This record gives sequence, C-alpha cells and structure tokens, in this order.
Amino acid sequence: MEKRRDAKRLTLFAAVAAILSLTACSTQKNTSASRWWHAFNARYNTYFNGSQAFIEGSQEKEDGHHDNFTEQLPLYPAGTKSGKDIGKEKFDRAIEKVEKAIKRHSIKRRPQWTKSRRKTKQDLEWLGRKEYNPFIWKAWLLLGKSQFQKGEFEEAASTFSYMSRLYATQPAISGISRAWLTKSYAELGWLYEAEDVITKMRRDSMDYRAVTDWDYAYCDYYLHNGNRKEAIRYLKKVIGHERRRKLRARQWYLLGQLEAAEGNRKAADKAFRKVISMSPPYELSFNARIAMTEVAAKGKAKTMVSRLKRMAASDNNKNYLEQVYYAIGNIYLAQHDTLKAISAYEEGNRKATRNGIEKGVLLLNLGNIYWTRKDYANAQRCYNEAIGLLDKDRCDYDQLSRRSVVLGRLVPHVETIHLQDSLLYLAQSSESERIAAADRQIALLRKQEKEAREAALDQEAEKLQQQNTAGQEASNIKPTVTPKTDAALWYFYNPTAVAQGKAAFERKWGRRENIDNWRRSNQTVVKLDSEESEALHDPESQQEKEDTASPAATSDSEPQKSKDSDDPHQRAYYLAQIPLTKEQKAEAEEKLKEALLNAGIVMKDDMDEIEESRRHLERLSNTWHDFRRDDETCYHLFLIYLRKGEGHKADQMVARLKERHPESQYTKLLSNPYYIEDSRWGEHIEDSIYTATYEAFKQGRNDVVKANLGISDQRFEQGDNRPRFLFIGALTMLNEGDAEGCIRRMTEVVEKHPKSEIAEMAGMIVKGVRQGRKLNGVGLDVGELWERRSHETLRDTTTADTLSLNHDQPHVVMLAFRTDSVNSNQLLYELAKHNFTNYLVRNFEIKVEDMEGITRMTVSGFLNYDEASLYRRQLVTSFPPIRRQESGIRLYVVSESNIKQLGTTFSYADYETFFNENIAPAEPPQELSLDEPVEVVVKEQTEEDVDTSDNGEKEETEETFDFDEDFYR
Repeated sequence: MEKRRDAKRLTLFAAVAAILSLTACSTQKNTSASRWWHAFNARYNTYFNGSQAFIEGSQEKEDGHHDNFTEQLPLYPAGTKSGKDIGKEKFDRAIEKVEKAIKRHSIKRRPQWTKSRRKTKQDLEWLGRKEYNPFIWKAWLLLGKSQFQKGEFEEAASTFSYMSRLYATQPAISGISRAWLTKSYAELGWLYEAEDVITKMRRDSMDYRAVTDWDYAYCDYYLHNGNRKEAIRYLKKVIGHERRRKLRARQWYLLGQLEAAEGNRKAADKAFRKVISMSPPYELSFNARIAMTEVAAKGKAKTMVSRLKRMAASDNNKNYLEQVYYAIGNIYLAQHDTLKAISAYEEGNRKATRNGIEKGVLLLNLGNIYWTRKDYANAQRCYNEAIGLLDKDRCDYDQLSRRSVVLGRLVPHVETIHLQDSLLYLAQSSESERIAAADRQIALLRKQEKEAREAALDQEAEKLQQQNTAGQEASNIKPTVTPKTDAALWYFYNPTAVAQGKAAFERKWGRRENIDNWRRSNQTVVKLDSEESEALHDPESQQEKEDTASPAATSDSEPQKSKDSDDPHQRAYYLAQIPLTKEQKAEAEEKLKEALLNAGIVMKDDMDEIEESRRHLERLSNTWHDFRRDDETCYHLFLIYLRKGEGHKADQMVARLKERHPESQYTKLLSNPYYIEDSRWGEHIEDSIYTATYEAFKQGRNDVVKANLGISDQRFEQGDNRPRFLFIGALTMLNEGDAEGCIRRMTEVVEKHPKSEIAEMAGMIVKGVRQGRKLNGVGLDVGELWERRSHETLRDTTTADTLSLNHDQPHVVMLAFRTDSVNSNQLLYELAKHNFTNYLVRNFEIKVEDMEGITRMTVSGFLNYDEASLYRRQLVTSFPPIRRQESGIRLYVVSESNIKQLGTTFSYADYETFFNENIAPAEPPQELSLDEPVEVVVKEQTEEDVDTSDNGEKEETEETFDFDEDFYR
C-alpha cells in the first residue's frame, strides 16, 4: 500500500515538472516559473559554454602576451597592438554564446500585478525594470568583457552603455557596467567621456558589490590620464583584489615602474623585490632584477654595474644581453659618463641575439647620443636599424623617422668630406705615413672580419644546439650546418651586408637618389642631351666602354697590379685612392666642394644646425672662389647671416653676388625690391596671381597673361607655380602664332622643372614637334567647345553615325558645363542631396567625367525616356544650381546608345538641335511617378519557435547576484 502511494507521488511530481517546463519555456510570459526556468537554462547551457570559452581565451592571452618592459606596462594587454589579437577565436565563441543566451532567454514583458495589492518601494522598482531574467545580466557583462578583451573597445563601450541603461534601477549591476564603460573609454583614449562617467558615478552612492570593478576602472583611467599618484593609490587596491598570481606579479612590476617614475626609489625597489619573491615567469623576474639595479644605482653605480655584468655572464641571460647592457649604459649615462654609456650600448648591440623592441630601444638611445655629439654617420647606422624594430605607435617614432630620412641625405656628404680631406692630407704626407695609414685600415678590416666570423660561428653553434635539443626524442638525422655570415637574419638586419651592398651599388652606379626610374639620367620624356653626353653620364655604359677599351683587361704585365688594387686587404687598394697627380687633386677638391655645399644646405634647412652649416659654407666660400656653385653658396650664407642678425655680412654676400654673378638667379632674387615682402607672403601672392592668370587665359585675355608672366619672371622665378606660368605662357604664344616661342617655353618647363606635374605634358608636346608634328591653336572659345567633335577617334569602332529615337531604352540625365567654371565637387554634393531628399525609393547613380574641356555629370537609373524627362523637369524647377544663369550648366536627356556619340561623332550643339526637333515635343505622361520602386521584393518568412502557453502563478520580486563567479576583472 505504501509503495503504491509513493508511485502516485512520483507520477504527480513528474507531471507537475513537465507542466512547468512546458509553461515556462516562453519569454512572452513573466512568472516566477518562467523566470526560474530561463535563468536556469541560460546559466547552465549557452552562458556556461561562453564563460568557458572566455576563460580559455583569457588564459591564452595571459600566456601568449609578451610585455614591452622598456615602457610602462598597460593594466590590460588587450590595449596593445600585439595583445589584442591573442585568444580572438575564443572570445568570438564567447560572444556568439552569450548573444544566443540573450536572444533566447531575455524577458522584457512586465509581470501581472493584482490591483488590490499595495505596491511598496521595492515593488515599484521591480515593476520599473526593463529586464526580468535574474541571470541574464551576467550574459550582458560577459558580452562586453569579451569585446573588451578582443580590443574592440568601441563595441564594448556600446554594450556597457546599453547595459547601464537597461539596469538603471539596480545599483550594483549599473555600477559594474559603468566601471567597465569607464575602462573602455580609457583604452580608447576618450578621457573626457571617461571622466564624465566618473563624475556622474561619484554623485551617486556606490554599491559595495561594484567597488572592486571601480578600483580597476580608476586605476586604468589614471594610468591613461598620466596621474601617477592616483594610479599608484588605486593600483595598490587592485593588487589586493587580484586572485591570479601571475597577473598580481605583473601589477607589482607596474607599481615599481610608477614609483620609480615618481622618484620613490625605495618603494620601487620594494615593488620589484616583491615581483621576484612571487616566482613569476623568468622574463618578468629578469626585468624586475634589471629594474632594481637602475633604481638602486644612485650612489651604488659600481656595485650595480658589477651585478649586471654577473648577470651578463650567466647562461640563463644569454638571450637578454641587450637589456643587460642597456641597463649598464643607462647607469653610466646617469653618471654623465657618455663614453662608457656608448661602449655599453655598442656591446649590447653586438651581443644581441634577438631583433625585437628591446634592441630597437637600445639603438634609438645610442643614435640619440651620436646625434647630440654630431657623429651623424653612427647616428644614421643606429636609426636605420632601430626604425625596423620599433612600433610606429611610439610617441618618438616620427622624430626617429624624420631624423633617419635627413641623415640619409646628409651622411653621404659628410662621409665624402671626411674621406676627401683625409686623402688630400695623405697626398701631402710622406710615403711612410701613407703606408702606415693603409696598414691601419687593413688591420681594422681584418679585426671586423674576425669578429663577424666569430659571431657567425656562435650563432651557428646556438642554432645547432637548439636543433639537437628539439629533435632528441625522434630524430636520428643530424642536421647539416652550412657556415654563414652574420646574417642568417634578414638582409637589412645585417649592417655589414647593407654597407657592402651600398658600396657595391655606388661603385657601379654612383650616388643615386631613391626615386623611381633611378637608372635614367634624364627623367623627362624629352631627350635633351646628345647620345654621347648621356652615355658619359651613364655609369653602366661608361664602365662598359672602359672595360672594352682598357688594355689592362688583356695585358699580361698588369694582372697582379690590378688584382692588388681591387683587394681591400692589400696596401695598393688604399694607396691607389690617394690623389697624387694634379688632375686627381682637382677631382678630389671638386668632390669636397660639392659635399661641403650640400651638407651645409641640409644642416640649415632640415636640421636647423645653423652653426655647423655656417662652418661648412664659410670654409667653402673662403677657400674656393672659383667654385661653379659659388652663387648658391653666397645665397645660403646670406640667409644664415640674416637669420643670425648679422646684417652687414648679409649685405656683403649680396654685393659679392652682384659683382661675381650678375646673371645668377640668386642675384636677381636678392636684388628684387620686393624680396622681404615675397619672403613673408610670396606664396599667397603668387597663388593669387596664378589664379588670375589662368582665368585670363581661359577668357582669351592674352595681354593679362603676358603681364602676369612678366611678374613671375621677375619676382617668382623660384616659385611653386613657376612651371604652370611657363606652360600657360607657351600656350598663349601658340594662340598668337609664335610656335617657336611656345616650344622654347615648353622646353624650359622640361629642363628647369622636370619633377613638376606639368613637365610630362610639356615634354610630350616638345617630343611631338621634334618628330615632325605641327602645332595648332588652343583657344578656349565657349562656342567652339559645344560645337567640337572628334569623329576620328571612332573610325575604327562599330558605332553607328546616327542618333537613336528609341524612347523605351534606358536614358540618363546629363549636366554638362565648362571644366573649372563650376565647382564639380560642390555640385555633386548638392545633386546627391537632392536625390536623397526627393526620391526615397529610387537609387540614382551619379557619374562625373572630364571630356576635353567639358565636364559631364550623368544621373542614371531611368528605365526609359519618360522617366528621365520627368526627372529633368523636376530638376529645372527645384534644383537651385540649374536656375542660376551664371553657372552655364546645360541639361540633356540622352539615351545610353546616343551618349557614346556625344562629343565624338556629334557635337553637343548637334545633339541639342536633334533633341529639340525630334524628342522634346513628346511630353511625359501625367500619371508617371518616380516615387515607386522599380520592382517589389517580398521577403520570405521564417518560422520561429513560439510558445503560447500561459502561467497564472503568483508574481514575486526576486534578484540574484553571484559575484563570486566574476572572473578576469
């Protein structure tokens, strides 16, 4: 009997559970049962899978991210370029799962309330909610945190902002979401928005359950804001909250960095010791030890340097030697011992085994020291290697890039000065001194080669050891080792290989600018020099001639001498470079003079090194009065003296120019009575004159063009618009019948301004004339434009020479106007705005094209002539640019077959006559409308699971918080 009673109870319980599961599965019902069922299902189904994916992604990010210890660590690795992509797939899966949980289990329907029941304050809050699933807030939080960890901070900010509004009546959840919103804004750099959230939050009472998240938020905000004192205060709280040992050690290191930056050496040393005591990963522990030596170096420099050298001798640190020697160099630099600092940095550069950020920072600091000491060759070497190792997001990257480019222009001239000065000195020295100098160079070369071989052997041994260690388990085949030089690395990471490559290039081609078509001595389309003179300037062809004509190639008595002079290990190689004859000395002096001038200009214009530039230019001016570029030297000295306030010396340079170089362009420039005015506002004045000249040219006012061209000749010969002035002047001469003057001006454009955008067009004109073609006038009469046609261009096509009358084919509406008579960009904007505001259903495409002086703006998307004609009529009545008579815009309705012949087979005037006679009389039907779509698209309906079951159970106010499950704050 008892068994029968238990069976009935079990059956009844199962039936009730089944009924509850059926009635609670719809989010359209808001009952205690439905809320419980959806919270339970969301938590242990989709949310659980998403949370596991989030934990795996966070663990992957924690293990895979490598911090840049040369800079202040960020609180969250997701804000770094290298860290945001780690674990991306796992976070994508977490986002997918929580989105599904929100979609399936969110309950927005308000619960039913018994009217006779009195509402308390808690009841009013309950009824005012926008979300009734007590667990779904965790899905929203996980969604935002996953977006945050992916580095998608804008999406995360949007999620947390919505979450704060969704749970505005629940202080704990709202406080947590606003804390994460603040962090998202801080990572984006939107500090004003973050401060606004903080200010509003401080006006409200903070729920105790949101305090932890807000400590993280305050810390992250102050780190980005640069307020180190407040960041230290909140970082200490964050360390107390952090549960994971590795992350806590990393936060202690960040605390040490902040304390060191604030000058609190004892506190910083304590923080770094705390890092080491927590047994973190070796890289973090190593950097903490390095940082300890730097903060403790004041008054203990020798002790700290000795400790760092012991670290360098340890096999455990063989992959971190650049950091060890960088720290040694920093200690010496703090003691103002620059030479020892340079030595330590160079040692770190030589022994570095990694080409990473650490080496890049070392080279950057070393390059800065060389720059300050005006050792530009070594500075360029360091900058060129550092620029490929550092991130472009660094605040000092722009300065590094700029200095690298400037030194690329300067260093060749500085090296030439040093080399030619040395060779000229040796030419005046005794034979024994020359031999001793050659022997020193040979010894230095052999030392460098020995160091390179030893480095290569060490590298190969290290590589072999790694291969043997990795293949001990299942590898019976021993790897073969091929001896290599320093660079088993990429070519440009090997300074020796780069230097050798540059030297080989310059021996064959000479010094060439880094531009396109660098092999062409003449960059223009016009061959201005004879073939012989061009060949003389072509190192390749010249070398071929020398190889062919030189008897040394076949002589039996010279091979040993030639071999010795080509071998840098022999004295003859260096002695052959010393200029002993008069011609060789003159050649060396010419190279020296060119280098002095070019170096002085670069120092003055690009580096603001006025004194260095002055020293080079004054040496050049005082030593060689017959220099072919003496006028340019005087001009740049004039600018230097004027800048230094030495007016009498500046006047001397002007007098010298007038005396020695009366026809020079610089003499004309400085003799100009408007020189001071032009130097201040010349760019704006020239632009205004050119604009007026161009307008006068289009209107055929040749007298104005000539007058303004004369102003350009006198005042703006070096102006940016000079090639354009010359080109317009040439076309004006052509209109007046002076073809020879036109070609002369065009040639001047090509010769004096080969890099201007107009030079190619001018070169093509000159080239065509030299090939026998004749020039015709280029007047821009308005009437001629609309009557012009180019039928010859279509003779080889299949286009019929007749205009179509078919009204049923697609048509376009065309706005045509003289190029430059209307601002086409403004017109395009206004036309697009007109279409968008007046035709909400139809999408009309707008296309702009220039056709030899006429700009055509076509509107397509009309099925036939009637639609296009209706659009044209509406455009005339409601489009303001068309109604302005001064615009000169002409409106056409053209079929797609006729538009191909417009301006080619038929002129615009021809088509206008054809249109007025054959097409215009037909009026469009009155019932036609452009407000209807071309076709109606019906979207297919998809079935969704809908549960219409009802539940009439009593409503209860409920709220569940499980903060212990919140992970990776």
